[in-house]
Amino acid sequence: MNGLYGILWQEFIVFKRKFWATTIGFLVSPILYLVAFGWGLGSGMEINGVSYMAYIIPGIIAMNTMMTSFNNTANSINISRIFYKTFEYYVISPINMTVYALGKIIAGACYGIYSGLLITVIVSIFTSDLIITPYFIFIALLNCFVFSALGFLIGLLINSHADMSKFMSFVITPMSFLCGTFFPIDKMPEILRWFIYLLPLTHTNIALRTTGETPESMMLHAAVLMLYLIVIFIVSIRLCKNVE
Repeated sequence: MNGLYGILWQEFIVFKRKFWATTIGFLVSPILYLVAFGWGLGSGMEINGVSYMAYIIPGIIAMNTMMTSFNNTANSINISRIFYKTFEYYVISPINMTVYALGKIIAGACYGIYSGLLITVIVSIFTSDLIITPYFIFIALLNCFVFSALGFLIGLLINSHADMSKFMSFVITPMSFLCGTFFPIDKMPEILRWFIYLLPLTHTNIALRTTGETPESMMLHAAVLMLYLIVIFIVSIRLCKNVE
């Protein structure tokens, strides 16, 4: 536990030193999306019987927590491996690599949680369209951990900053726009819809909009996200063990 505490404390010190830059950076994109799509293009529109603003807010929270959790963990691991070479110090240190992976994933998820809280506060000031339930909080937390774990795995696998940008362009960005963040998945061609339904962000977006969902569907979305988290974590640990 001392190793885990040390990693989390190190991340907290970094966060504290970059508090204002981090906070402002987390606010820019979601505010732009809310202004452009929510109050701009979507003004007066309705989707599935609710205003477009009520529809898009959970999607923006899902997308932003995904991006923040993934980016912070993936870049941290990738830079420490390739540029600063600090990853090697952890490998030869007494810290178990499972603990190291857990610490980094928790830290990345905390960044995602913080960005989600910021969006929730901003949205709550201007509108009452966001309904927060315990299930909403659970799914949002799960989303942060899934994409933080994915960031850890990708940070280990990719060996250059250019390839990291390509992964963002070919995987993370398309997922942001196609998984139901801005419009329902049933608007997509059927053959593409089945593929999109397999992606974790799709289940987060559907789960955060629980209107009309049955208890079985709600459990399914949570189970899919849990499965993603467990599989990615196990693969990451095995990869870390090989490095060790």
